[in-house]
Amino acid sequence: MKVLLISDVESLGYFGDVVEVKDGYARNYLIPQGHATVPTDTAVKSIEKERAQRADERKLAREQLESAASRFDDASVIVTAKANEQGHLFGSVSEKDIAENLREQGFEVATDMVRMNHGHIKELGRHEVKIRFAVDLVKTVAVAVLGQDEGQDVESEELQSEEAE
Repeated sequence: MKVLLISDVESLGYFGDVVEVKDGYARNYLIPQGHATVPTDTAVKSIEKERAQRADERKLAREQLESAASRFDDASVIVTAKANEQGHLFGSVSEKDIAENLREQGFEVATDMVRMNHGHIKELGRHEVKIRFAVDLVKTVAVAVLGQDEGQDVESEELQSEEAE
């Protein structure tokens, strides 16, 4: 069934697009929720101007996302946590912890942008986490999880190097 999208639907299309979807998806979700309508000639013509305006807005937003994503090229996160002798954490490092650390460093990142492939981090060491700006715009950030004793050593070394300068 073809439908005219009257709002942006992730992984399907943008406002004003005519897309082919399964009948049940259109009848049971898109149309009742107000995301789509039946594509008549008058409906398509009536939203053409707004569609062009929204396309320009999406282009500007995309440029801003790419600019923000480029700042993450050298980003890294260091988290300290309590762990046992085998390197297993008492608890875990979550998306929220990583997002807060990045915000403290001056990056603009929402918690829902942080994506972990295998759930929360539960072991010491170096891990890679993805920051998802858009469906096709993802950056990888290195996350180093240190034991609290190790973290205190790192912090004291950083303080000593700053005082020396």
